[in-house]
Amino acid sequence: MKALVTGGCGFIGSHLVDALLDQGMEVVVIDNFSTGRPENLEHQKGHPKLSLHVADIGEYGAIDAFFEGVDWVFHIAALADIVPSIQQPLNYHKSNVDGTINVLEASRKAGVKRIVYAASSSCYGIPDHYPTPEGSEIRPEYPYATTKWIGEQYVLNWHKVYGLATTSLRFFNVFGPRSRTSGTYGAVFGVFLAQKLAGKPFTVVGDGKQTRDFTYVTDIVDAVITAAKTEAAIGQVFNVGSGNTYSINRLVELLGGPVTYIPKRPGEPDSTFADITRIREVLGWEPKVSFEEGVEQMLAHIDYWREAPVWDPGSIAEATKDWFKYLGK
Repeated sequence: MKALVTGGCGFIGSHLVDALLDQGMEVVVIDNFSTGRPENLEHQKGHPKLSLHVADIGEYGAIDAFFEGVDWVFHIAALADIVPSIQQPLNYHKSNVDGTINVLEASRKAGVKRIVYAASSSCYGIPDHYPTPEGSEIRPEYPYATTKWIGEQYVLNWHKVYGLATTSLRFFNVFGPRSRTSGTYGAVFGVFLAQKLAGKPFTVVGDGKQTRDFTYVTDIVDAVITAAKTEAAIGQVFNVGSGNTYSINRLVELLGGPVTYIPKRPGEPDSTFADITRIREVLGWEPKVSFEEGVEQMLAHIDYWREAPVWDPGSIAEATKDWFKYLGK
């Protein structure tokens, strides 16, 4: 079996590559290193079943040759973060929408058997219901969320029109080793761990009582591979979350250290909380790693964030000014 992973040098993608290689699969990685890091797969260097290609999925035709003989495609690559998507909406559209269509078309031409798409729970915006089921109203708050949802629509449409065996998984607040080391917007663990290493206080947004459905990366990877193996997943959308929700105050309590509070941001939900009933029933998938166990693993790998930028209230205010300008209406 041969699998292709877009964004395979990124946070989630590199963990997926590890799991696929562990299962004996041949793995092709496509990454342009816009957010991925070669170091994330350094430990796999020289693996006889791994090939890495530096290419941009947003460039039509640039990736087609890499799909030859591929059985499964895992489309993980994307531009993430809220503020950059507000500042550079065309770049986000090219990567997350055009890039997704390019992956779908390359897969269709190559006769790929299964495609699993990494969608985002940000499509729900500020939900009315917690836990939030897949049938909830879609109301993205910013361009990143919009592009990921549009990508999902193409993924489902390529199943309906062309018969591609596609599945879309809406990830909730993924965390774990190798998570992003820059950005003030979604990489809360990277921000906090860099601050901890520097002896600086954790910058907690609002009062810290907001909760997130933090889902450990190996559980996400398990869901992705399970979806590829399960016929009942074809043409379907599933939430992937931990089945629980945790406050930011609880996170900093587990990490240990002083706290400074910064202004709450408009357009952010007070809670994210996935209803994972469908994925449990249809795929038989269950999260295995508790929040506390996951945080313990992050602390065990804290040196990964030693070179990460250290944010403070001033630099965060400067970096997020467009957030307040455009979403604070």
